[in-house]
Parts: sequence; structure tokens; C-alpha cells
Amino acid sequence: MDSRASVLECRDLKKSYGDNAAVKGVGFHIAEGETYGLLGPNGAGKTTTISMVTGLLERDSGEVFVNGLPLTTTSIDAKREIGLVPQDLAIYPDLTARENLIFFGKLYEMSGSDLKKRVDEVLEIIGLTDRAGDRTEEYSGGMKRRLNIGLGLLHQPRLLLLDEPTVGVDPQSRNAILESVEQLSGEGMAVLYTTHYMEEAERLCDRVGIIDLGEIKAEGTRRELVQLVGQHDRIRLQATGPCAAGVEALASLAAVREAGVRDGGIEMLVDNADRWLAEILGKVSGAGVGISSVDVEEPNLESVFLHLTGRALRD
Repeated sequence: MDSRASVLECRDLKKSYGDNAAVKGVGFHIAEGETYGLLGPNGAGKTTTISMVTGLLERDSGEVFVNGLPLTTTSIDAKREIGLVPQDLAIYPDLTARENLIFFGKLYEMSGSDLKKRVDEVLEIIGLTDRAGDRTEEYSGGMKRRLNIGLGLLHQPRLLLLDEPTVGVDPQSRNAILESVEQLSGEGMAVLYTTHYMEEAERLCDRVGIIDLGEIKAEGTRRELVQLVGQHDRIRLQATGPCAAGVEALASLAAVREAGVRDGGIEMLVDNADRWLAEILGKVSGAGVGISSVDVEEPNLESVFLHLTGRALRD
């Protein structure tokens, strides 16, 4: 368990639709200031899990606690701690961005100067200050997605849940969304982020739960997940001189699992390349090898997912 205060705790969540078990005992926790990613393909159970976590969907069994408060479909206090950004847009196209935010703010019982100040803050966070007075039907898909996130942020929740927030947006808007999420976790908000984009999970998430067929197959940091399935970093050295002698010199390093001469250089598999790189370069140079370039390739979550499930993330 993270030493920081836990904002969300889920225990053994289950949900079936007839004979179809959509979620099969999912459990995880998220600390304040932490971004936790649910990484899995479409149909893996991500949205069903989020619906139970927010109390929108009755669970068959299991427990959910938000900021220490038990949450059910009828909870009020626990739900006040949550900001939800669903896959589907929850904005009014005939209102401006500012009008949308004011409307939802009043639903949160916000008013007066406090509401105006918070609307201005949210518009700044989502990068829509310059377009705040435009009707949202004129917005691009990416701008609508950013406003959708703003509505979830408005009441300053302790926990923000984002369900596939970048689906169907252009690269520029996607990057703006990811930057906003990075800023929020840095300010102490707990974030639950579901995605089927491996690169988003690697960029944003402190820890990742790999979910498939309604079950979390494994969870941890990217490094922990990679080590769990026995993956190693790959280092390629473009080199001149006695490369075979350089390979022999590497034999004394336990972190180097495998090394050989490849295509005019040395290639090796290493545990924790960032930790051992300096010593590796020292050993090779000491054997008289000239190094012209270094390339370090870390295994990604795609390879972990393939190992755990037997299929690619986008299958």
C-alpha cells in the first residue's frame, strides 16, 4: 500500500449480465497525487469497473471506499468526492464553454464569485480561455473532450475518473489532454485513467493494472510489470575495435543477462539499464572498444500485455 493517504479502495468487484461475467473480482487502490491506469482492450471491463466505482452501476458484490467513505449507488457524501469524465460527451452544444461550466457548477451548489473564479481556473487548465464565449457546437472534437474534462474538475474532487478521454481526438488535442492530467496528479488529485493506448499509460500512470476479460492480470509500475514477466532492457553499442573482448569483459556483470557481437557493435540484454549503463560502458571501453553511439530500448507495456494474455493490446 502506498504510504500516502488512500483516496480510492476497491475490493473484489464483480458484475455479471446473465451468464456473461463482465468483471470478475477486480480490486485496487489509488493514493492522493497518484495516477492509476486501467490498461486493456475494448470490452475488457474498464467501463463497467468505473461505473461501479462511481456508484452509477449496482455491483453484484465487492466494496468501494472513496476518501474513507463507503460508496453505493445511493451514496451522497462519497459521490461528492468524485469527478467523472465519461466516454460520451456530457456537454450542451447550444451553450458556450463558460455557460456549460456555470450550469454544472450550479448543480454542484456553487454560486457567486466562488463559481466565477473556479470557472476561470478550469478554463485555464483545459486551455479554452480564449474560446470560452463560443458555442460548443462550433468546437472541434478535441476541444469538446477538453471541456468534458473541465466539467469533471469543476467541484475540485479528490478523485477524478477518466474513461478513455482521448478517443477520436487529433494529436494536438490529445497531447493537451495528457498534459492536463499530468498537472492534476501533480497537484495532489487521485486519478483513475482507463485506456487502450499503451503509450498513454506509460506516460501518465504511476501504476498500471492490466485488465482483460474482466480480471486484473497484473499491476504495478512499468518497471515492476516488466520484471514480473522476465523482460529485460536491450542496449546496442555501435562500436569499433575488439568487440569480442568487450563482450568478454561484460561477463563479470551479473546485470548483463546476454551479450554478443551484432552488426558492427555489441548488443546485450540487461536488468535496469539506467542503473548499470555507466559501468557497462566502462567495462567495454576498458577492453579497448571505441563506442560511437548508445541505444537503450526498454520493454513496453505492449509486450507485457502480450505475455500475460497471449494477444496484442488492440486485438
